[in-house]
Amino acid sequence: MIDKKNDSSRLSESGESAQTLKGAAYVAAHLSLFPERPGVYRMLNGQGKILYVGKAKSLRRRLENYAHPERTCMRIQRMISEIERIEIIETKTEAEAFLLENDLIKKLKPYYNILLKDDKTFPHILITTKDEWPQMLKHRGARTKKGEYFGPFASALTVNETLAVLQKAFLLRSCTDNVFYHRTRPCLLHQIKRCSAPCAGKISKEDYLSLVGQVCDFMHNKSTRVQSDLAAKMEEASEAMRYEEAAVYRDRIRALNQIQSQSSDLDGIADCDIAAVFTDKGQSCVQMFFYRGGRSCGNFASFLPRTEDRTDGEILQAFIGQFYMTHAVPNEILVSMSLPEQDIVSQALSDKAGHIVKIADNVRANRRRLVERAAMNAKEALIRKRMEGSSRAELLEQLRELAGIKTPVRRIETYDNSHIQGAHAVGAMVVATPEGFDKKSYRKFNISWNSFTPGDDFGMMREVLTRRFKRGMEENNLPDIILIDGGEIQLKVALEVLKELNISDVVAIGVAKGEDRNAGKETLHFADRPPLKLEFDNPLLHYIQRLRDEAHRFVIGTHRTKRRNDTLVSALDSIGGIGAKRKKALLQHFGSVKAIKAVSAKEIAKVEGISPTLAQQIFDALK
Repeated sequence: MIDKKNDSSRLSESGESAQTLKGAAYVAAHLSLFPERPGVYRMLNGQGKILYVGKAKSLRRRLENYAHPERTCMRIQRMISEIERIEIIETKTEAEAFLLENDLIKKLKPYYNILLKDDKTFPHILITTKDEWPQMLKHRGARTKKGEYFGPFASALTVNETLAVLQKAFLLRSCTDNVFYHRTRPCLLHQIKRCSAPCAGKISKEDYLSLVGQVCDFMHNKSTRVQSDLAAKMEEASEAMRYEEAAVYRDRIRALNQIQSQSSDLDGIADCDIAAVFTDKGQSCVQMFFYRGGRSCGNFASFLPRTEDRTDGEILQAFIGQFYMTHAVPNEILVSMSLPEQDIVSQALSDKAGHIVKIADNVRANRRRLVERAAMNAKEALIRKRMEGSSRAELLEQLRELAGIKTPVRRIETYDNSHIQGAHAVGAMVVATPEGFDKKSYRKFNISWNSFTPGDDFGMMREVLTRRFKRGMEENNLPDIILIDGGEIQLKVALEVLKELNISDVVAIGVAKGEDRNAGKETLHFADRPPLKLEFDNPLLHYIQRLRDEAHRFVIGTHRTKRRNDTLVSALDSIGGIGAKRKKALLQHFGSVKAIKAVSAKEIAKVEGISPTLAQQIFDALK
């Protein structure tokens, strides 16, 4: 690929410098510089911000459209008016341009592109077939471990339910290597017939690897062969009057039937994804269904912003392009309507996946029924989200009136602190917007006691708010309302911080717990009026309670993590012979105390300055 940037020193035919041109005039003046080859183009404004990323079979012909804004919709006209620079990247094929385009969109997040905002990783089931004694576990993230991966599953609940049934059917171990190689007696999972206990020698390696092969065959949609083998073994054990052994095979067959009963309507469908879109009033929802090995792996809904003036096919194509940049591509993708460039998308995904990827829209029988189900789910999900958004908008309007704010509420921050007699002190901030909780904006604050007495809740609140608002002023990122978990004194601290920093357009409200700390009897404290108690069944009170409870949940989780980590570090400090130098060597070698806890004494002894005897002491202490 060749990256070509326009040379601003070149003059257009009219003699005007490129520096003085903008918008459609800039595009028209530079058309001769663009090749008639496939590639990707990036449009930038005067500050260097990426406005739009697109791809084309012929860059010159595609960009020529932007020289005539009167032919485009209002959204594109606004974008064209901001263009001050265009950069291009040539590619060999249009399919390669499609992949590059979506990769750049995910990285650069241009304002005028359709963006997949709620992209996430999905859990898989991993069987570590390369291990001496393979393990079956849930896996999320990069595929760094060697083995067989099955999925994706749309939710952790779906994968956990599947794992529970697979444990009943195939009895593979789920424990970590550290636990497995240091155990001498079977655990509870063996007693409830969820594990064959290879750690205690209850099964030979040959028989255990046979179980591994069976589960892999089953997950590869070869369940008929697996079940027939189990049925034959059950009959053989029964005829030999080994009834307990026969009962084990019977239970395993029942577990397999439990999984198969969930996918009885998937005849002829093995590995397939289904994508359906529903659009209404400028809002779009894409519903994805996953099917692997002839079984359903769940579904999820994705809501796409800024889809005005786009057809359903364009929205679905943009979603598919971005989604499969970071997810495994199945052999077949069923879509609720044809894509504008379906053949190109199919070829691009085939190149990425290394196998043929079929995209089909005009399907029949089971496939048609499943596509219709996905389309119905997309419609219902968008309707639910709109209803939730409408309800939330009403609550925000009520909160705006309560706080006495003239402009709409765009950002609410809720603060809470947690510690135990001054130890492991942390503060937390959660953020709510008209779209709901913005978890990417959550923040946690480690508290130091240098400037106030340990255990001083008011001093903690002052430190958290001071740090937050100093940075907020620098980044021009201040909320409309802050909710403080506490009464009149906590509110007074917040008001003092805002006054010291000369912040006058942020409203602070204290939320004091009710009598006996009962929910429903909270008192709201304000800076300029008497305290207020809302009615027990007031929806606004329930909304404020949800904000307060979310802050409490987040800070408690942060506090527990900090306490657990500090406890493990203290365990190192309590071991004789472990000073600052050896502790530093251990942490540099393993990265964290948690990582040290997960390895054997033999691995610990590999650290410079740690003898085998001392390594065993460390291992025992951390256990």
